[in-house]
Amino acid sequence: MPRAALPTLLLPLLGLAAATVADCPSSAWVQFKDSCYIFLQEAIKVESIEDIRNQCTDHGADMISIHNEEENAFILNTFKKQWKGPDDILLGMFYDTDDASFKWFDSSNMTFDKWEDHGDAEDLVDTCGFLHTKTGEWKKGNCEVSSVEGTLCKAAIPYNKKHLSDNHILTSTLVIASTVILTVLGAIIWYLYKRNSDSGFTTVFSTTPQSPYDDDCVLVVAEENEYAVRFD
Repeated sequence: MPRAALPTLLLPLLGLAAATVADCPSSAWVQFKDSCYIFLQEAIKVESIEDIRNQCTDHGADMISIHNEEENAFILNTFKKQWKGPDDILLGMFYDTDDASFKWFDSSNMTFDKWEDHGDAEDLVDTCGFLHTKTGEWKKGNCEVSSVEGTLCKAAIPYNKKHLSDNHILTSTLVIASTVILTVLGAIIWYLYKRNSDSGFTTVFSTTPQSPYDDDCVLVVAEENEYAVRFD
């Protein structure tokens, strides 16, 4: 088998290995820890914040929720390097008048905030949060917007990938490694077999008939016959 064919045999295996570590739905998403993020760069007209939220739920995600300074910095940095959006992005939060507190649409706990140093307005009904993509600070604003220039969505990594046990990961790695090794060995054995087959196995099997007597034995018989002739 030609050497150039070996990489071709390994391509499906490499693809399998890559698939085991790909957690986000596609390359359009950006992964950070246990979540995937996507900025939908589409300006849309809306009648309510639910229309904006539907943009995310249609992609199996929800509007962005932020839970620590590291995640906030990641989003800010990604906007600077990759995403192209407006100065203010709507966060996936709303003000719950029953509890007099802000809550995330994805039902996660409100464990972090980064509000600008401004006092709360007297009336927070229909108040949402916005992320300033230049400073990373949050500010309060009216949820009743007529249009948005992009939607930031977040999705958790699927449970079966996020919670893989160490033994499962080790087993998958061993299976892939063993498959690669066996494929390479099989290719080498096949190559050697084909090479020997093309040479006709001349070094192993000879088609020349062999005498039952070796050269010394034949010489002795010839001398005995000559001696017998002389006495006759």
